[in-house]
Amino acid sequence: MVRYCAGIDIGGTTVKCGIFTVEGVLTDKWEVPTRKEDGGRNILPDVAKSLVKKLKDNEITKDEMAGIGMGVPGPVQPDGYVDVCVNLGWKHVYPAKQLSELLGGGINCFVGNDANVAALGEMWMGGGKGYKNLVAVTLGTGVGGGIILDGHIVAGTRGLGGEIGHMHVREEEKESCNCGGKGCLEQVASATGIAREAVRNMKKSKKASTMRQFGDAITAKDVCDCAKAGDELAQETIETSMHYLAWALANVTMVVDPEVFVIGGGVSKAGQWLIDILNKDFVELTPLCRIRPVIELAKLGNDAGIYGAARQVLGENA
Repeated sequence: MVRYCAGIDIGGTTVKCGIFTVEGVLTDKWEVPTRKEDGGRNILPDVAKSLVKKLKDNEITKDEMAGIGMGVPGPVQPDGYVDVCVNLGWKHVYPAKQLSELLGGGINCFVGNDANVAALGEMWMGGGKGYKNLVAVTLGTGVGGGIILDGHIVAGTRGLGGEIGHMHVREEEKESCNCGGKGCLEQVASATGIAREAVRNMKKSKKASTMRQFGDAITAKDVCDCAKAGDELAQETIETSMHYLAWALANVTMVVDPEVFVIGGGVSKAGQWLIDILNKDFVELTPLCRIRPVIELAKLGNDAGIYGAARQVLGENA
């Protein structure tokens, strides 16, 4: 009888792993170091070895496994092909097929882009629980996104669906984004972008600000803390970053029409205070909407990836 599934979230530093019941209860979780040397050739063998051990430790047989899902940091084609994962050193791989072979067959394996998979996790057991149409937005070092429509990941033709971090939102931007473009949402609304915006504001303004004590080493958390304490320049910084995020979400709304946006990542730790600022501009930028998408905070934190990876396995049955 099928009772369990596993979720694997492959990151650049560690691989997060979890075993779940098919009802979504996390029964065990652990991490494996990501060995990126030699083109990342050791990553999947390490994962397979740890999985075999954990299944044995938990007295779970292959027959009890519905399957194993993975999230990887790169675009994934519909057939499971991954052209490149820069952070892992991978090129031209079929991760799900390879993992299945390493496990000796007998267990179905699935793979998806990590941001899309995290969105699926939030829909299953997180901030998007109870919804079938949502967009998850991760505000971390960059801005990640995942689109779920009618319970299914929208990956796009080449796996680029949900890359909202590279939507062009700021025409006057002169610096280049990591993607090579200019004016990307990621440049202003990510943790890195908020800190950069704060440094810019401190340099061009003569206002007194508690942010100045941090100088160029200021972080997004510092900016949020200063803004919450009433610092005017910090508040202006956050309002600018959230304005551009609201702009992007308004555009996504007109294309995707989700029920809910789920906001996660390190910046989201600022809590409902941040969502309230974001929602103010979002309402103004979506006049066509009689009923607007709800904006919620993510709930699964760093576990969203393993939840979503496991949820891939269950398909229509979850």
